[in-house]
Amino acid sequence: MSKTIVVGGGPAGMFAAIAAAEAGAGVLLLEKNEKLGKKLYITGKGRCNITNASDMEVFFSNVVSNARFLYSAFSVCDNRRVIDFFEKNGLRTKVERGNRVFPVSDHSSDVIATLQRVLKEKGVEVRLHTEVKELLTKPQPEEPKEQGETSEKLTRRGKKKDSLPGLKVTGVRLCDGTKLSADAVIVATGGFSYRTTGSTGDGYRFAEETGHTVIGLTPSLVPFCAKEPYVAQLQGLSLRNVEVRIFDGKKLLYREFGEMLFTHFGVSGPLILSASAALKPKFTEKNLDMRIDLKPALNEEQLDKRLLREFEEAKNKQFKNAVGGLFPSKLLPVVISQSGIAPEKKVNELTREERQRLIQLIKAFPVTLCGLRDFNEAIVTKGGVSVKEVNPSTMESKRARGLYFCGEVLDLDAMTGGYNLQIAWSTGYLAGNASAVSS
Repeated sequence: MSKTIVVGGGPAGMFAAIAAAEAGAGVLLLEKNEKLGKKLYITGKGRCNITNASDMEVFFSNVVSNARFLYSAFSVCDNRRVIDFFEKNGLRTKVERGNRVFPVSDHSSDVIATLQRVLKEKGVEVRLHTEVKELLTKPQPEEPKEQGETSEKLTRRGKKKDSLPGLKVTGVRLCDGTKLSADAVIVATGGFSYRTTGSTGDGYRFAEETGHTVIGLTPSLVPFCAKEPYVAQLQGLSLRNVEVRIFDGKKLLYREFGEMLFTHFGVSGPLILSASAALKPKFTEKNLDMRIDLKPALNEEQLDKRLLREFEEAKNKQFKNAVGGLFPSKLLPVVISQSGIAPEKKVNELTREERQRLIQLIKAFPVTLCGLRDFNEAIVTKGGVSVKEVNPSTMESKRARGLYFCGEVLDLDAMTGGYNLQIAWSTGYLAGNASAVSS
């Protein structure tokens, strides 16, 4: 029986271990934390958005980095297969807004309990509090050439010399010095996001030590900091059904409709998290102009008519007392201040220019974004092990034979909605199955 070691007990690692065991390998799962799935406990605000029930076309449109790399993984293990896996193993699921799939219980702990039960049923050995220091390797003999064949001929017949694995992974060394041998090692250590859950970037170090390229790492699905002092005044205010536009100078970078949240440091919520994923890192490192359309259902002409009706009904009231029905109470003093209109001015004395200025503020409420929050608040990591150095059909390294990568450690990330967890399940399954079959 071949032996597979899986490093990391998150969603990708657990699914990889199950797949390897199902394919006939003896599997050892190593997790440095005190329990498996520590990050899964907090995903989806503790409810665990397992996957998304949309079709694969929607899936690919929501993958931000290297979607084409996932064709094989999604083909072999798609969302339906993941849902069926949990249902067949006793976890009932439900579909909510945006086709998000959750356990009926709304408890992420039930997802983890299901995975742990299957790991035990499949005979996977799990060791907690076990940290891997390094991968063990040995030189891989170069592929034999046909008689008289040169490197140039080798390249012409489709096997580039520099793409042939130079190493063979033989196991791992633990932090206590113990060596564990294996026919295959699967690195499923996650990224840098939610570092308190143990995501300290070990997999990136393993990758670099075995000759792999790690693409620049940045937080993704993460809040933004904001420059304006009045943003802190709005802390806790959630805006629904608004449109957000983000500009670099005059260049429109992002435009989306939905929900957002003001915090003590800046802005968060679904619209903002998605923006952090959609924007390229070169843009998130500079100040950006965000404009919030507070009334996207109305164009400027319609909004002007709405204001005129409001003001006609309150023509003898002061401005500060006449617009209360237009905004949430916490937003009202900020809008009044930013409008430049004297709060005590009677609304029947407002000029057309003042009214137009108010319309512009409502349709383009300004917030200056001044950088992302750090990895401690990021849901996922953008960047990772270059997918150019990984076989998309097996998740095996092209640099080191017997070495597999899956999950967040790879240069793969997606929008919110269950897509990132599906990447973990799919790549984990592919890596686990392939590691057992090819060993």
